[in-house]
Amino acid sequence: MQIASVETFVLKVFHDEAYLGDLPDGSEVPAGYQVRAPWRSLYSRRFETLLVKVVAEDGTAGWGEALAPVAPEVPAAVVDLLLAPVLRGRDARAPRPNWVALRDLMRERGHLVGHQADALAAVDIALWDLAGRLRGESVATLLGGAFRGRLPTYVSGLPRTTDAERGALAADWAARGARGVKLHLGHGVDADLATVDAVRAAAPALRVAVDAHWAYGPAEARRLAVGLAERGCWFLEAPLAPEDEEGHVRLGARSALPLAVGETLRNRWEFARWLRSGALEIAQPDVARTGVTEAMAIAELCAGAHVPVAPHHSVGLGVALAAGLHVGAAVEDLLVFEYQPTSTEVGQRVLRTPLEVRPDHFPLPAGPGLGVDVDEQVVRDLAGKD
Repeated sequence: MQIASVETFVLKVFHDEAYLGDLPDGSEVPAGYQVRAPWRSLYSRRFETLLVKVVAEDGTAGWGEALAPVAPEVPAAVVDLLLAPVLRGRDARAPRPNWVALRDLMRERGHLVGHQADALAAVDIALWDLAGRLRGESVATLLGGAFRGRLPTYVSGLPRTTDAERGALAADWAARGARGVKLHLGHGVDADLATVDAVRAAAPALRVAVDAHWAYGPAEARRLAVGLAERGCWFLEAPLAPEDEEGHVRLGARSALPLAVGETLRNRWEFARWLRSGALEIAQPDVARTGVTEAMAIAELCAGAHVPVAPHHSVGLGVALAAGLHVGAAVEDLLVFEYQPTSTEVGQRVLRTPLEVRPDHFPLPAGPGLGVDVDEQVVRDLAGKD
């Protein structure tokens, strides 16, 4: 069974609540791309992503998604110009050989990361979905079987602008059954610790983790890590610049709090280096940036290093979420899966049947492939395609 066609869909979906909520001063996020201080990255007011549809010669389709929160047109061009021509005519039931062939196209030119990797991830997810549908088996089954049918979660982000509001929202999540929460901070060490105190006071049963969004230098990161450890927090994510492997090694050696890293890393070689140096204690690969094939290779490296996996998930829609859940189910040592309530709500729009969501876990989607039914007409409408 050969691959007949590959099609890309650039989506920019508006929702009444922006990803991570309003700006710190309480104002609405403006249209377009902007840096949301104190964070340094570009963000969009809309939920932007790239969906890829790969069709076999019998008409069976598999869907994939890239984590492309800004300029999804860029990985779409990579798929259209570089990957699709090579894929057409290849075996539709062989995702791993197809992945290797696509990975090697630009590897010697230094394009194994960034937008090229995002494009590869979307196609790889679609290839696994397609193979599962053709074989009548789930992606988790194709990966060797699921270790679990329920994936434990933490609620990511309390999108409010004051500590009192964040505390109230944390208490609400705890009342609904959530077990943990991750705060998106980086507003200064004292301010961050005050937010943690407010959330812990309002919802003492919740485990609390902090994402510092690469906002700190070594001295501030050490002070934050000490303060979080004293408060019995869960883990500290992304405290230092994403390229600073040695800085994370030094911080981890001085911190009683586990450091979580991984959303910026795209492949097994990057993760292997960070694992060898001891620069991370919790690995956070994002399947919509690694693809299924590479995510499983990363998970095996982590298992060998006794490092648990806590998959990253942010603004991806329902396809990326389903792919992450299948990988998370097949990972030997899963710590927890990231649950973004607003992104999950928006992401359901492209599915005919919504994914089941619980405050403390995701059930593994059932059915062949990714176990989701993409509403192609909705996707075409959102992408502006006939």
